[in-house]
Parts: sequence; structure tokens; C-alpha cells
Amino acid sequence: MEKEGLLIIMSGPSGVGKGTIRRQVMRDASLNLVYSISMTTRKKRKNEKDGLDYFFISDEQFDLLVANNDFLEWAEFVGHRYGTPKKYVDDLRKQGKNVLLEIEVEGTKQVLKKCRGSNVLSIYLIPPSFADLENRIRHRSTEPEHIMQKRLKKAQREMQLKHHYEHVVLNDNPQRAGKEIRTIIKNKINATLIK
Repeated sequence: MEKEGLLIIMSGPSGVGKGTIRRQVMRDASLNLVYSISMTTRKKRKNEKDGLDYFFISDEQFDLLVANNDFLEWAEFVGHRYGTPKKYVDDLRKQGKNVLLEIEVEGTKQVLKKCRGSNVLSIYLIPPSFADLENRIRHRSTEPEHIMQKRLKKAQREMQLKHHYEHVVLNDNPQRAGKEIRTIIKNKINATLIK
């Protein structure tokens, strides 16, 4: 029987570079990682692919999944909802895969309430400064100003909650931050193998 895989949570404010670092970390085959693709009711951005970046679903589909308690976590932001399919994650972990979740702070709180123990790892990415984060969000320029302002206010609140995570990683350089996260994951894998 396979040893249950890790549940690895990676969070950080909007625009901090979670996607860039996730893609870099996922290239390390020695970590046996599988990315848990979230479901969302928001519209697809220009460079995103359905089934790769997110599963883009309707509000009605999302309502049904919530009613059936089929999410490990879910949250709403600026009129759109995001959720992690529970059965998908559980099945991958039972196969011995280490499942990486890239989720918001509120989602992390929900997951940590449901999933405790030595097989859970939480990592929070922070920007070098709030001004740097604002520049990143504005540079994406995929949303109107009032949405950007909401993202910035939310980021300020979320950054106050970084102490809820086991590890806080500075994203001053994506390659360096990715290397640090790979080391954190390897150390956790080794610690669980000893038990």
C-alpha cells in the first residue's frame, strides 16, 4: 500500500508570483508533485487554459458542488468563486502523490481545519515590498481599477496572516524562491519517510 502523499498549501497575495513559482517547483520530478487544479466561476484570462490553470465552471455547477460538500475549500472574491475538489485531492494522495494547492488565505484556513497532521505543509509567499506587489498587479492590467484596488486591499489584510503558515518565503527572485520551496518540500518528504 502506498504511503499517503503530502498536502502542500502555497498561498500569497494576488500578484506575488504564485503561478510562476508553482510551475518552476512542479518541474522537479523528485518531489512527486501533482498540481491540484481549482475550479472557478470567473472568466478565463487570455493566457489561461481550461483544465490546466483552472476548471472554469458556471455558478450553477459551483452551487451544486458546495451543496454536496464536494470542496476541500472554497472562497469568493470580487464576485467569483474558487474551490478545490475534495475527492480529486484525496484520490491523488492515496496514490502516494504529493498534492500542491495554490490557494487563498481563507481557503488555507478551511483546509487546515479539515486536514491536520504531519502530512500537511503550508507555505506563504511574500513580495519584497507592498509597492513591488502593486506594480506586479498593475503590470498584469487584466482588470479594471476598482478590481485592482480590491485586490490590493485584500493583499494588505492577507499579509498580516502570514504567521498562520509553517513557512514564509520571500519572492525577491523567482528562481531563488522556487529553490527554497523545493528544499522545504524535500525536507518535509524526508521527515515523513522517517516516521
